[in-house]
Order: sequence, then C-alpha cells, then structure tokens
Amino acid sequence: MSAPPSPKPSRSRRAAYRRGLGAEFLCVLLLRAKGYRILARRYRSPLGEIDIVARRGRLLAAIEVKARPSEREALEAVSPRQQQRIIGALGAFIARHPRLAGHDCRLDLIWVGPWAWPKHIVDAWRA
Repeated sequence: MSAPPSPKPSRSRRAAYRRGLGAEFLCVLLLRAKGYRILARRYRSPLGEIDIVARRGRLLAAIEVKARPSEREALEAVSPRQQQRIIGALGAFIARHPRLAGHDCRLDLIWVGPWAWPKHIVDAWRA
C-alpha cells in the first residue's frame, strides 16, 4: 500500500520557490565575481540545509540567501534555530569532505533586495 500523493504546492509557494532560485543564481554570480569557488548549492543533511557552500583560498563559507524588502528583515529572518541547523549542516559537509577540515569557516548572509544587486554580509553571525 503506497502513501497518498502529497498535495500540490500553492501558486504563491511555487512563486516564492522560483524567486528563491533566481536570488541564489544572482548570489552565485556575485560570489564568483569575488573569487569564490562554489562547492555546493542547496546542500542538505539530516542536520540542516545550506543555500550555498563556497570556498576562497583557505576560507569555507556557509551562505544563507534571503530575499527580503530590507537588509534588517533579511538578518532577522535567520532565527537562532536556523543558525544552529546551518552550523550542523556545515559540520556534516566538512565530514563528507575531509580535505576541507583545516579551512577557516565563516557564516555569511546574502541579502537580495527588490531591484538591487545582492549584498554580501560577511560573518553575519557566529557559531
């Protein structure tokens, strides 16, 4: 006996998902222009999810992307619980890629505002 099919996401939910993908794409362009190498996008582990994992030299950055009307709202949108899940996911990512174990780690946020180029907020919070 199989489970019933899950309900189709609402139109607004699908639109938000597409906006998020577009915001992530812009963020990847920004990071590449700044010299980062993208290691993973939408990395998922049992401990959490990271929107973008990027490396520049010996620096490993877990980057959360937030599309919000203001920078303040983007920073407030990352709750302490979500921060802990991102930290856990970064630990899982490093465990799967042991060559990265000696790298310095940083937790960044990229805010994508309306009609603006994404803003990279370095070291947005600490573990």
